[in-house]
Amino acid sequence: MSLINVFTDYVVNKKSLKEYVELRKTLHERGEFNDELLCQAQDNLDRLKEEDREIYNGMYSVLKEIMRRDEGYFVEYPINFTREVLKLYEHGNTPKKVYEEYKRSIEHHGNNA
Repeated sequence: MSLINVFTDYVVNKKSLKEYVELRKTLHERGEFNDELLCQAQDNLDRLKEEDREIYNGMYSVLKEIMRRDEGYFVEYPINFTREVLKLYEHGNTPKKVYEEYKRSIEHHGNNA
């Protein structure tokens, strides 16, 4: 299984990105994100799940819808999701703001790929 397929499996199935970091070390392939960013993304997801389960579930619902509509950029969908997750608590962003922006990507051709 290629690294992007493993990454997609971890993101889509809500598996721990910290566990993915450890698995990736055995695959000897470079990914889109470094270990620190993936751990930060998982921390953001854990915090979001704890603080606002509705937005947490909404983020995954948007990802599911983007993947269902598959516009030919399948590799980019979990990467873009992770980029959005990394924005959750940075520079004054609120989860609601990030979620609303991510939700709007459903309507854009290519879903921000």
